[in-house]
Order: sequence, then C-alpha cells, then structure tokens
Amino acid sequence: MSLCLATPAVAVTLALQGFTLSWAHSVERTDWRERWRVDGSTLVLEEARVRGSGAGMEPPEGSVLQQGWWVYHPGLRVPALHLAVSGATGDGWQLCTKGECRDLERLLTHDGRAPASIEIRPDSERPCLRTDVPR
Repeated sequence: MSLCLATPAVAVTLALQGFTLSWAHSVERTDWRERWRVDGSTLVLEEARVRGSGAGMEPPEGSVLQQGWWVYHPGLRVPALHLAVSGATGDGWQLCTKGECRDLERLLTHDGRAPASIEIRPDSERPCLRTDVPR
C-alpha cells in the first residue's frame, strides 16, 4: 500500500501501510501522537495519545493514562488528512515509520517555499501525480 503526501506544488508517494503523525500542540506545547493505518481508500486512526491536557486537548471518555500519556483508540476512518502549516506546532508535523521520523514541511518544501497546507491520503483512489522531491 502507498501513501500520498501532497501540497499544491508537490506530491510524494511513500510505500507504507501505517505511520505515526506527531506534533506539539500550538498553544500548550504538549506532544501529541496519532497512529494511522492505510485501509484501501481510507485512513484509520488506530490510536491517539497526548502528554497532558489543556486548551482543546482534553482526553476523551475511555482514555487511559499510560506512562504520562493519555491514550485512546478512536477508530476514526477518513479519506484524507488536511494539515495546516502555521509554524505554531513546534518542530512541525513529523511522519514516523519504523522508528524514523521525517519533517513533512521540509520534505514538501518546493523552490525554497514551505507549504501552507499538506494533504495525506491513501494512494489508491487518486494516485499522486507529481514526485519531484527527493525521498
């Protein structure tokens, strides 16, 4: 299975079945991680975890505190993720697989300009058409 990372200027395909999306909350500066799985033409949020609570990040009912993280299993299914690139998420959006993390903003910078938004979606229905950034 493949994943498409796209901006208006660049699209990159990565061969993978799952990934963790990681960032720091823009107000609280608290770590947040979500584990996603590609399932055909959808993305499935298998697990979310946040290190703390605060503005807009209260752990939902059923969350369990594990080693300082509030962990829950939403089971949410979406066709795509749309990430705003505001500069407010600390080190930015990180896509992690097999213990290696990639800075999505850096990966998808085009002609020296960072993207304003990033779309993440399965590569099954609408294939990535551009692959002009080094992987």
